[in-house]
Amino acid sequence: MPKKENRPGPSTQAVHAGGARPQPYHALTTPIVQTATYTFADTADLSDFMEERMWGGSRQRTEYGRYGNPTVSAVEAKLAALEGAEEALLFASGMAAMTTVLLSLLSSGAHLVITDDAYRRTRQFCLNFLKRFAIEATVVPMGDYAGVEAAIRPSTRLIVSESPTNPYLRVLDLPRLAEIGRRRQVKTVIDSTFGTPINQRPLAHGIDLVIHSATKYLGGHNDLLAGVVCGSGALIAHLRQQLWMLGPVCDPQNAFLLGRGLKTLALRVNRQNENGLRIARFLEGHPKVARVWYPGLPSHPDHAVAATQMDGFGGVVTFEVRGDLETASRLIDAVRLPLIAPSLGGVETLIEQPALMSYYELSTEERLQVGIKDNLVRLALGIEDVEDLMADLEQAFDRI
Repeated sequence: MPKKENRPGPSTQAVHAGGARPQPYHALTTPIVQTATYTFADTADLSDFMEERMWGGSRQRTEYGRYGNPTVSAVEAKLAALEGAEEALLFASGMAAMTTVLLSLLSSGAHLVITDDAYRRTRQFCLNFLKRFAIEATVVPMGDYAGVEAAIRPSTRLIVSESPTNPYLRVLDLPRLAEIGRRRQVKTVIDSTFGTPINQRPLAHGIDLVIHSATKYLGGHNDLLAGVVCGSGALIAHLRQQLWMLGPVCDPQNAFLLGRGLKTLALRVNRQNENGLRIARFLEGHPKVARVWYPGLPSHPDHAVAATQMDGFGGVVTFEVRGDLETASRLIDAVRLPLIAPSLGGVETLIEQPALMSYYELSTEERLQVGIKDNLVRLALGIEDVEDLMADLEQAFDRI
């Protein structure tokens, strides 16, 4: 995507956006304001604060930690700048962000549309948990835009999806989905965790709300849990009220770690983009690999869409080993650099077998019904030297 005129580049924003100048105590970095409550000089100070808040004034301060924190606010401002949003709102986790959005924008009798390749826990929440509130969800195949539109009812309030998706890296035509939502007066919500604001910015394509699990690429070091929602000032103001009520706030220590991680976001993601494309090409040419799923490859079903609306294709590569569950397990056990773990987007390369990591409780037949093959491997690349990663994969393939 071309850089907007007068808009700082992503690394400049990642380093400088959201920070006060000067910082308190003349600190270079945003301090951790570790407090649960805030004091007032006198009752007149308190009355002025309440009056200003009642009339929608500045949120430069608050009275209680659930309603705000200076460290958290600085990181929210940085994330809003990176995503091109009017405002951003931090949560304790990505799922806390998603569930708060759904609970806040849906009421009893409402309906939503969700794609079948959206995050597994999001689908479960929509299909199972929301039923207790008489909220219905219709699942539509990923990429079936006619199906999305056909599923919309008078009671439909949201279209929810993920792009790129987990684990097959399917990529939505964001302008097309946004146009359907606008025309049918339905809000669109995209989980852009795999995309990052470095590689894609859904709001620029007309999407209403963007959600990230900040635990992944945004934090970048596998040492924090956080989530964020980005969007218009009006929508975020509404969600902020719900956050204050439901309480899944991001604590200042995690906000500090997230803000620190964000400063190197563009550098890390660009390296992961390079590693992802190199490894995907390597795997696609390997005789022991049946298929590779990576949007940077022409063989991927959404390559043309991804090439149009993404600036990079990310660090996750999913592939099918020639063989069965045991073959894939032997490959994973044979690698030396990647660590067996869930999650993605950190500096370390992680590897997992979705059939065992996320769908262990299901039989092979049940896994196949949701598109998870026993020989599927997800490789979440870090920032290591790609030649070392390829050599390690090669020696692992030699052992199966």
